[in-house]
Parts: sequence; structure tokens; C-alpha cells
Amino acid sequence: MSPKVSIIVPVYNAELTLHRCVDSVLSQTYTDFELLLADDGSRDGSAAICDDYAARDSRVRVIHKANSGVSDTRNQAISQAQGIFLQFLDSDDWITPDATSALVRAAEEHQCDLVISDFYRVVGERVSRKGDIDDDTVLSREEFASHMMENPADFYYGVLWNKLYRRDIVEAHHLRMDPDISWCEDFMFNLEYIRFAERFYALQVPIYYYVKTKGSLATQGLSITKTVRMKLTVFEYYDRFYRSVFDEEEYEKSRLKVYRFLLDAAGDGAVPPTILPGSQKLGSERLRVSPDGMNIDGILADSFRERKLLERFLETAALKNGLSLKESYLLLCLDLRSTFSSRKALADFLGVSRSSLTMTLQRLSGKGLLQWEDLRTGDGDKEVRFHLSPQAAPILEDLQTAQADYTAARLTGFSPEELEQYRRIADHIRQNVRSTLQ
Repeated sequence: MSPKVSIIVPVYNAELTLHRCVDSVLSQTYTDFELLLADDGSRDGSAAICDDYAARDSRVRVIHKANSGVSDTRNQAISQAQGIFLQFLDSDDWITPDATSALVRAAEEHQCDLVISDFYRVVGERVSRKGDIDDDTVLSREEFASHMMENPADFYYGVLWNKLYRRDIVEAHHLRMDPDISWCEDFMFNLEYIRFAERFYALQVPIYYYVKTKGSLATQGLSITKTVRMKLTVFEYYDRFYRSVFDEEEYEKSRLKVYRFLLDAAGDGAVPPTILPGSQKLGSERLRVSPDGMNIDGILADSFRERKLLERFLETAALKNGLSLKESYLLLCLDLRSTFSSRKALADFLGVSRSSLTMTLQRLSGKGLLQWEDLRTGDGDKEVRFHLSPQAAPILEDLQTAQADYTAARLTGFSPEELEQYRRIADHIRQNVRSTLQ
């Protein structure tokens, strides 16, 4: 049976970073994939590393070939891919554990031909988030092209590795990289693909760590004449793309923006070495789990792992919606029950201090997600009632999906009989705990 996703990694003299890259793929929460490691005639130990992974994991296939450049290497891997979707990585980068799952879910839920995601840019020990489209909705080709026109030379649009493609579109139109172009070859492939795609979705979750600093055109030893000719070739692709997407009147209105590509492409093609605003120390941008808590047994360790697993899935929903984990927990809680006997009772339920709860409530209120009121009961006690706003509804859907993913991860590999037995035992345990605490 063919895999759902073909993940393609071109490899050339990457022995220093290859383990990190491949390990990030093989540790994905999504498992229905094949990993194509395409060795482009490496002269270091990369080929042996690839073969070792293939020997240990049946999902890994290795392509050994003479050195011919990254474009031809990707092309050969595409020709051998078997998945419904195509996903790309560079061998000195890595992905988050939920990367493939997030891309596939977005493509299937929204019936999209292309999913594009935010990513992390890594410079030394600092990391910053990069994205461009804030629309949380399906985009048409014209809408996607209009966003792209605003930042024509942006990596977000130009590269392969923050996107998920449908292989049937690639094969139906014989789309491949141009081996004769050594600048913006990814972008040219994307332009051709977008011409035949109809539905697009922007995933506002960073799933990729980009650390590769691409060499400039000047360092490739190209003459000024060849460099200019190459850039004009890319611009011709870009201009032809917009002529095909927009009608003549709309194209004329946007022609100055189209020609802005030439200005944005005036640099030599090097990746900007600077980190983006709002950077963090690498390792603090996503949830990390202490290995100490993973390798010991006992009640506290079990509780720790359960909490971290739930946070792992909640984090994706939180990042997408600009929330902290505390805010996500609180919204989940209020979705289950809107009235508590007091703020103290709510704080106790969440395991936080009253001051921390108050600050979280204020932040969610400031975001327009909830309101609350204090109520007097018949016996003189004071209850607090919360009202979630309509703006909270799509966030709650994401949080409920995270809960479902958490449950699925916990119960992976259970047979239907085992699931039914587990539910009966879990219900019995809940009853015992409640009766003991009452």
C-alpha cells in the first residue's frame, strides 16, 4: 500500500547535520509516510548514514546518484515518490514533531492543493518565527497570488520546505525543477505549481527550522552577464504567471507591483543573515520535555508525562491562535463548565494561584474571547459565571482537535476490544476517585 506522504530530502556532504534532520522526520507523530534520502554523490559519510537509516527503518528509501545539483536530485526523487502528497526538507534543517500531521490535516480538512506554513529562522542560538498570510481560510489562486505579490521575493513563498504539494498535480503537468537555474529555482517550481492549483490554505503554525544560509550568486562564480540573464529569466516566469492568473484589466492595475519583483531581486540571492524581531533563545520557542521525567516510574512521573503529552498537542492550537498554554487550558476548562462556585474553585481546578488566574482571565478578556459576572445564589454564596464570545468558537474547535489527538496518541495500537475494556476500567477508576474525594 502506498504511503500518504513522500518526504524528500536531497543530501550532499551533510554528515554533520543529517542525523538531526532525519531523526526529526522519523519521530513525527504522523507515521504514514516514506522518506526519500537522495544522495547527490556525497564525498563525506552522508551516503553511509543514509544506508544505515534505511537498514533500520522500512519507511526510508535511499537514492544514490552522481553529483548533478540539488534541482536534478529533487527531480529524481519526485519521479520515484509514491505518496499522495509531497513534502520537502533540506538536510541541514529539521521539523517539529507535528509538522507532517499539521500539513496533511490542513490539506484534507480544507480540500487544498497547496498548504503553506510559518517557519522558524535559526541564526546561531537564536530563533524567530516567520510567516506572511494571516487569513485563516481557504484562498483562491487569485487571493494567494495577491498575497504573494506584496512580498514577491519572500522566502515564505519561494521555498519548497514550508509547503505540502499534491503529487497528482505535479505529475499531471510534468512539473520539475530547472537544473539550469541556480537561483530561485524553488520559486519557479512554485509559480508553475500554483498555476494549476485551485485551493490554498495558510497554516499559522511554525513547523520548520530553517538554518541553511544559501550562498550568494557572486560566490557561485557566475559572471555579471549570466547573473543578470538568470534574474531576467526568473522575472519572465513571474510576469507570465500573473498574466495567466489575472485578467488583462487586473494585471494592468497590478503591473507596478509585479515589476517590483525586479527591485526585490536586485540583491545577489543570499539569505539575509539577520534574525527577525521577537527572537528567542533556541529551545525556548516550543515545549521541551525533561528526559528525567521520561525515564523514571511512579505516580508523579505518570502525571508529568500525561500533562506534557496534552501540552504537546495543545501547543499547536495555542501557537495558531496566539495564545499561551495557560490561556488554552482556561478556555478548555470554561468550555466544559461555564459556572464555578468561586474564582478560588476555578484556580484550584486548574492548579494555579488566584493571581495567575486573574491575569489569564484579563488577557483573554482583552482579546475579546470571554466575559464574566459574579452572581449571588439563594443561600448568599457568590458564584462566578463566564461567557465565551463567538470569536472563541474556532479556537475551541482547535483545542478540541488537540484533545482528540492527545487521546489518539495515548491509545495508539489498541484493538477495538482493548479500547472497550480500557473505557470500562477508566470509568471504574473515575468512580473510585470521586467517591474517595467526596
